[in-house]
Amino acid sequence: MIVTIELPDDIAQALAAHGEDLSRRAMEGLAVAGYQQESLSQRQVGQLLGLSRIETEDFLARHTDLYAYDPNELQREAEALEAYGQRSSR
Repeated sequence: MIVTIELPDDIAQALAAHGEDLSRRAMEGLAVAGYQQESLSQRQVGQLLGLSRIETEDFLARHTDLYAYDPNELQREAEALEAYGQRSSR
């Protein structure tokens, strides 16, 4: 699919001021937003951007909180691991 974005000239110039490829920058923005909204998996982000698995992890680590966990979820996981450890040591 080809997507076209129209930008006012002054905004396009401001965004491109550092010599960045606006098409690539837009694609990266879509990838980050899709990942944060859980519409795209890490694998799909890599596929979209043409990155290896390690490159994708590096990219996402620079642009998102890759390991954002809800404290309640972490507590449940810790309790489940503790219960599992107690069962397996019997």
